[in-house]
Amino acid sequence: QVQLVESGGGLVQAGGSLRLSCAASGRTVSSYALGWFRQAPGKEREFVAAISWGGRNTRYAHSVKGRFTISRDNAKNTLYLQMNSLQPEDTAHYYCAASGWDTIATTPTWFGQGTQVTVSS
Repeated sequence: QVQLVESGGGLVQAGGSLRLSCAASGRTVSSYALGWFRQAPGKEREFVAAISWGGRNTRYAHSVKGRFTISRDNAKNTLYLQMNSLQPEDTAHYYCAASGWDTIATTPTWFGQGTQVTVSS
C-alpha cells in the first residue's frame, strides 16, 4: 500500500508559478514511478507528468511540456511539480499518483486526495 498526500495548491494569477509537493509513504515507495494527474470541472482526469523511480526518465503531457517540471527526492519520499507560466486552463484539482512505469501515465495503482490549483485571468 502506498499513501500519497499532496500540498502546495492555491490561487495564482495567469503567468505565475506554483510548486506542488506530494509526500509518499508505504512499502518501497522509492521503487515506484510517480506522477501527476489533474481534473478540471466537467472534464475527465488527465495525465500531466511522470517520473521514473530513479528520476532518470520523465514524461509530460503536450499541454504542459516546457512549462511544468516534475522531480522527486527519494531521500525525502517526496514528489514535486514546478508549474510556471500558469494559464487559466491549468485550473484543476491536481492528484499525485504512484505505479509501475508502464502504467503511471494511464492507469496508476494509487492516487492521493489532490490539491486545488486555480489560475485567475
